[in-house]
Amino acid sequence: MKLSDTTIGEILREHGIEPDPDRQRKTTWETFLKAYWEVLAAVDFTTVEVWTRGGMVTFYILAAMRLSTRRIHIAGVTPNPNAAWVQQVARNLIDCYDGFLRDSRYVLVDRDTNFLAFRGVLEGSDTKPVLLPPHSPNLNANLERYMRSMKSECLSRIIFFGERSLRRALTQFETHYHHERNYQGLGNNLIEPENEVGRLEGNITCRNRLGGMLRYYYRQAA
Repeated sequence: MKLSDTTIGEILREHGIEPDPDRQRKTTWETFLKAYWEVLAAVDFTTVEVWTRGGMVTFYILAAMRLSTRRIHIAGVTPNPNAAWVQQVARNLIDCYDGFLRDSRYVLVDRDTNFLAFRGVLEGSDTKPVLLPPHSPNLNANLERYMRSMKSECLSRIIFFGERSLRRALTQFETHYHHERNYQGLGNNLIEPENEVGRLEGNITCRNRLGGMLRYYYRQAA
């Protein structure tokens, strides 16, 4: 059976690939995302104020996300995201043995000057940075949505005294995010459901995190 050029072009577009020779000339953002969704990741910074012995200090939080699974990794926390620190975080993320982004082919990165050294490390690896246009948070919507959830549900509700309390809250929220929170983008499923999730029988149990600020209800086996 022979296929026409039109049919082949439609099949390519359905899989997020523009027919050649238009592939390099007019590939849309939607087409790019469809084509590389399974190997696409994103990184971004957010900040939070922390009380320390020296007074109020701004801490920078660097988070990474695998877009297809929505899995999150807090890559680093520091009050001083200098070039050396950023480079080391990038090396950790793409480490060939246990790096969170080791299987990612592309990483969405904005134009924050803090990412200059980060992009330099990635450009010498198999994981390539994709530089977003200026003022375009909508092009990194999934990670931006996580940042907003983390701030509204956790960081903005706590007064932090020292880096240790901040890291504890981030760890608790990351666990809650992966195991106890469902997502519309994943068919209202959890990212990593635990064994008791989805039981039809048993007593309803409430699990509290961070003093009850994060709550999760599930059925516990009798």
